[in-house]
Amino acid sequence: QLQLVESGGGLVQPGGSLRLSCAPSGFTLDGYAIGWFRQAPGKEREGVSCISRSGRTRTADSVKGRFTISRDNAKNTVYLQMNRLKPEDTAVYYCAAHHSPYNNYIPPLGGTDFDSWGQGTQVTVSS
Repeated sequence: QLQLVESGGGLVQPGGSLRLSCAPSGFTLDGYAIGWFRQAPGKEREGVSCISRSGRTRTADSVKGRFTISRDNAKNTVYLQMNRLKPEDTAVYYCAAHHSPYNNYIPPLGGTDFDSWGQGTQVTVSS
C-alpha cells in the first residue's frame, strides 16, 4: 500500500479558507487519480472531490462552488482549496489514490476505487 501524507488542516473561523495538500511518500502521483474525503464524528465517510490524471474533476454538491481540487504534477502534490468554510465542514479530511491507466477517468465519490489512503488532517470550523 502506498503512503500519502495530508497537511494544511487546522482551526478556522466560519467564512475562512484553508488549503489542504496531499503528497505521496516514495512514488509519483502522475499515474493516479486522487480523491479527497472527509469524516465527521458519528457520521459516514463522505466523498468531497476527485481529480483524474488529466485534471478533470468531480465535486460533491455540498461543497460545490466553495471547494476546488487541483493537482501540480511537477510538485507531486494534490490540493484542496476550501473557501467560505462552514461549521458543518468540520471533519478529518483524507486523501486517497487510485492507480488508473486512463488519463480522463474520474473515480466516483463513493471511494471504493481507492486503495491507498492517508492518515488524515483535522479541519475545525468554529468561532
